[in-house]
Amino acid sequence: MTTSGDGGDLDPQLDAFSVDVRDLLQRSVANLYSHLVTRPTGRAVRLAIEAQLQEISPPALSLVDLSSVSVLDYSCADEVVAKLLLQGAEGSPPRGGTVYFIFQGLKAHHREPILEVLNRHELAAVVQAVGRSEPFQLMGVRSSLEEEVWSAIESRGRIPGARIPDAFPEGRQREVVDGLARRGLLFRHPLRGDIHALSHLARRFE
Repeated sequence: MTTSGDGGDLDPQLDAFSVDVRDLLQRSVANLYSHLVTRPTGRAVRLAIEAQLQEISPPALSLVDLSSVSVLDYSCADEVVAKLLLQGAEGSPPRGGTVYFIFQGLKAHHREPILEVLNRHELAAVVQAVGRSEPFQLMGVRSSLEEEVWSAIESRGRIPGARIPDAFPEGRQREVVDGLARRGLLFRHPLRGDIHALSHLARRFE
């Protein structure tokens, strides 16, 4: 991992790539380009994303764009969302705990199947509805304290490591910060300990 900055303000340098799921469907599946309606279809998309992950150096941020997917069923949400996140939680390739995911372009009909698989696997994900101006949200299994801490970091974008005790004076809050980092819901700089909201990192690549 490389860093750059001014006056000691080091920011992480992450490889980032945006995944248009429709484009992957066109290249991986023979038909139904805008439909994720079978587990094999979802698996084909997931494997294509994993293949891209193998080609980049960690840490990395993957922006998975679902805006062009007109139909998303539960089995495909399980493949494309839950299994990518589960691999990271288990610390296994391709993510190995160093690739972070944001699922973008969510529409109303995407939310139910995604929420179902997140709840089933006890996962949470950073998501954004259609539109670059839409707020980033935490979706899935989380406590009220996790939501509170995540939202505080999201509103600031970045908290320097030395200021974390001031931002979160209670020990429980700092434990939640650690837990959110382990779950891949925020990024902790490995050298400085700075905490970054994933949205803060994503905006650097717009």
